[in-house]
Amino acid sequence: MVVKIQNIEHNKQIIYIKDNAMLNNKTQAEYKTRHQKNIEITMRDGTILRHNMTRPDAEGKFPVLLERTPYNKEGGSENNIGSPEFFASRGYVVIIQDVRGRFASDGDFYPFKDDGNGPNKDGYDTTEWLAKQDWSTGKIGTIGGSYSGATQYRNAISNPPNVKAMFVRESSADYSQEWVYRGGAFELGFNLGWAHGVTLANLNHLVSEDKYKETEKMLIDVENNLDDWHAKIPLHPTEFFNGLSDWYNDWLDNPPSSDYWKEFDMSDHFKNVDIPIYHLGGWFDVFLNGTLKYYEGVSKNGKSAQSKDNQRLIVGPWVHGPTNINNNFAGEFDFGPDAAIDFNELRLPWFDYWLKGESNGIDKTKKVNIFVMGKNKWKESDVWPLNNTSYTNYYLNKEFNGEIDSVHSGSLSEKKENENSQISFTNNLKNPVPSLGGNTLSIPNGVFEHSEIDKQCITFSTNPLENELEVTGPVSAEIYVNSTNQNSDWVVRLCDIDESGYSRIVSDGIYRATGTPGETQKINVDMWATSNMFLKGHKLRVSVTSSCFPRFDRALNGESEKSENNLLCGGSNASYIKLPIINN
Repeated sequence: MVVKIQNIEHNKQIIYIKDNAMLNNKTQAEYKTRHQKNIEITMRDGTILRHNMTRPDAEGKFPVLLERTPYNKEGGSENNIGSPEFFASRGYVVIIQDVRGRFASDGDFYPFKDDGNGPNKDGYDTTEWLAKQDWSTGKIGTIGGSYSGATQYRNAISNPPNVKAMFVRESSADYSQEWVYRGGAFELGFNLGWAHGVTLANLNHLVSEDKYKETEKMLIDVENNLDDWHAKIPLHPTEFFNGLSDWYNDWLDNPPSSDYWKEFDMSDHFKNVDIPIYHLGGWFDVFLNGTLKYYEGVSKNGKSAQSKDNQRLIVGPWVHGPTNINNNFAGEFDFGPDAAIDFNELRLPWFDYWLKGESNGIDKTKKVNIFVMGKNKWKESDVWPLNNTSYTNYYLNKEFNGEIDSVHSGSLSEKKENENSQISFTNNLKNPVPSLGGNTLSIPNGVFEHSEIDKQCITFSTNPLENELEVTGPVSAEIYVNSTNQNSDWVVRLCDIDESGYSRIVSDGIYRATGTPGETQKINVDMWATSNMFLKGHKLRVSVTSSCFPRFDRALNGESEKSENNLLCGGSNASYIKLPIINN
């Protein structure tokens, strides 16, 4: 059903696709625009931050949209998709600000520190300055994703009074567990590449003029030999960051359990958030778990009824980045035309409602929109996870299946084997199982044919499905393991296998186990969430291994390069994957 709502004030028609609440309408520009650069705002500690402004070329007051970015206000995420021109031509003042210590802004850059509840509240000070300008209505919205999403999420917990709405694309709620580490393993591929990129781009802030060329050449040499830096053991310290981006070595110095990370975990602050937020995530985004965590946290624990009731969530089959939302591909896989969404048009009704007071029906839409892969269709709900979910154990059985020529090809079934058994394999730090796709960044992400990787793992497969099976919600694995070494990694992956044998990754996770060598322990591997329809004739495949490199670093054990690792199955040590099965 399509509902059309006429907006009398601006004489534009907003089209809502009620079947899935997707907004792919094409609105018309209302204003010519003008642009101004390097406007200064002084923060509470005297540091000057600079921004560019794009606004309607007309007299009057307008609501404001703000992005705070470390990626250069002259480029960056919102500029890449034409947001300043798009929103300014529709009656908004759009501000793109360089965060502290980046490009045109003064000060020192330390990721995530100067928002939130720290001594400097740069986001808070910026929005309150914008609200007081003579061209501003005093109503501020914030935009941006990734790090620019982090500036929003962090700013939300300080509740700047004039911020009336946020739209956060693909960002994190806990920077130890969803940005730097995962399951105790360091997100090497993403973080090394990201830290190197932001350091090189910002070199004029970090070194004197006489040292610039020398330092630039050193960093370019690093970039040309990044595989060698991935392979470096141990990771800490990473020498080329010394004196440039010391925060990277701070990250390596502080495991996820350390007090260092308390400042960067938003979990205890959801109760302070009193802002309507639209959260956008991707099933193959590196920050998927943060998107879901923040949405759930504020929906359940927000400061007011308005805050709780006015959180929105959309998750599509996307990899990281704003341009990918307009794309139906994730990696090499095509999820069909419904996967592509016009990102700017999606956001416009949200801000029109909260900042302009337009009665456009956005407050009546379902709270959750998710893309069901496999079926390749959108689904609406008012809750996440979905109400009609049956969490079902699928057991990893040693019984030979032969479905693929892997380290061991076992069976995957709702019934467990009665007898205890184990499957052994050698983990070699010098020859780790390589990364391919999934929820990552800086290395290939999304979907790629995964069979060659599966062959290097222990696998467990179902028989071809007699009926379609929808898996939507959080996925986890509970497995019994032991190792000849004190430290061992356990990677669990769920794939969808079609009739041709193509292996499509659905979800995965890692857990770094620490314990007495040879002692069996039960561990839980958080595989994050997904939504996938396994079609009739397809198979479910679970793979288990002890490395995923260079996406994650390797578990070190002194001088030991190899370990003998065991996965236990059946009987009293029955390992399983827990799937959220939807009862349609």
